[in-house]
Amino acid sequence: MVEPLGRSSREERELWMKEASYNLFNLSSDKVFVDLLTDSGTGAMSDRQWSALMMGDESYAGAASYFKMKQAISEILGFDYFLPTHQGRAAENVLFSVLIKEGDMIPGNAHFDTTKGHIEFRKAMAVDCTIDEALEPARYHPFKGNIDPGKLEDFLRLNPVERIPFIIITLTCNTSGGQPVSMQNIREVKSIADKYGIPLIFDAARFAENAYFIREREDGYADRPIRQIVREMFSYADAMTMSSKKDAIVNMGGFIAMRSHELFRHASVFNIMFEGYITYGGMSGRDMNALAQGLYEGTEYDYLDTRIRQVAYLGERLKHFGIQCQEPFGGHAIFVDARHFLPHVPREEYVAQTLAVELYIEGGVRGVEIGTLLADRDPVTRQNRYPALEFLRLAIPRRVYTNNHMEYTAIALANVFERREQISKGFRIVREAPIMRHFTVELERA
Repeated sequence: MVEPLGRSSREERELWMKEASYNLFNLSSDKVFVDLLTDSGTGAMSDRQWSALMMGDESYAGAASYFKMKQAISEILGFDYFLPTHQGRAAENVLFSVLIKEGDMIPGNAHFDTTKGHIEFRKAMAVDCTIDEALEPARYHPFKGNIDPGKLEDFLRLNPVERIPFIIITLTCNTSGGQPVSMQNIREVKSIADKYGIPLIFDAARFAENAYFIREREDGYADRPIRQIVREMFSYADAMTMSSKKDAIVNMGGFIAMRSHELFRHASVFNIMFEGYITYGGMSGRDMNALAQGLYEGTEYDYLDTRIRQVAYLGERLKHFGIQCQEPFGGHAIFVDARHFLPHVPREEYVAQTLAVELYIEGGVRGVEIGTLLADRDPVTRQNRYPALEFLRLAIPRRVYTNNHMEYTAIALANVFERREQISKGFRIVREAPIMRHFTVELERA
């Protein structure tokens, strides 16, 4: 279906932004013209998904919808055991409640905010082993989401294995710019994990987009069907979590899948405590039906090609205006290099958040900061962590906007770029939560 987009004046947006304490999450959606805050749960479902939704079985236990979802996960991903959850961070909460204890260390490729939050909430530590090329936005590397095998092996060799419950690969790697992980790298990481007897887990919210990039960029995969690539990817994983609000194109839903029946049994206890019974886990039957159908649609090449080309279209338009982004462009969003864009704003004043606010005031376009606010404070020292990259992320919902909306967004950001020399001050924090602060932080102008 369609919905109207309300236009507003610059003066109105300046007032609304101030009333929202300069946090774009605090804006009501009717005050946003083009909403690129997230691609999570914001996609448009297909006619077949809506049809499947109408056929939902709402039985408390053993619903037919559960078995449709089970079949889709088995056919596409190759896992026999799974637990539904209401979204990805719920899946992390359940699985990590089984696997992580205080003092543990979890290596991976630039853990996303909820993943890191769940790790640090349990007084464990996330260890970033991403390749160095990911930290150079203008440098070309086809798989900037890769884990550096040398970094990973050095870390494992120097630390007790019993304190490392698993290795995690995020597909695609959101924090480094929606960047894919190559099949070769997945194999290498699996080989290292097996060498040390450590399970390998995927954060697979955007697994289909990752498979697309493998097909397009990696030798030997150009003629492979997407689902065949997906099956090979997951053949190396012992378990996975998924926010299905991304590549399964639903508004709400997620799951955990695993090969081990023992892990399934232990996770089932926490699923019942936190989510619901093991055959619905916080989801309605109709939503499980839509999710199952979405897994099939999300792994179709033509859909992925159209979707990812639209992301690249926005990236190319920004590049035309001289705006530096993480390249090559990722699968779900364009990540604008905020420090390159606003070199006069001190890092202590939240450069990427400053750019996000300026874009909204300029054109009513809502993006999100992937930088110091999201990186949060060190859990021990409580000092700000300053990441090497400060990004403004423009995440594009699936099957929602046209390229005219991308053009509008590019021109709005180009207008900010023209006056960038006038922007030298950012923000200071008025109030923040102790963990995952970026969702609710309140700011004032510095």
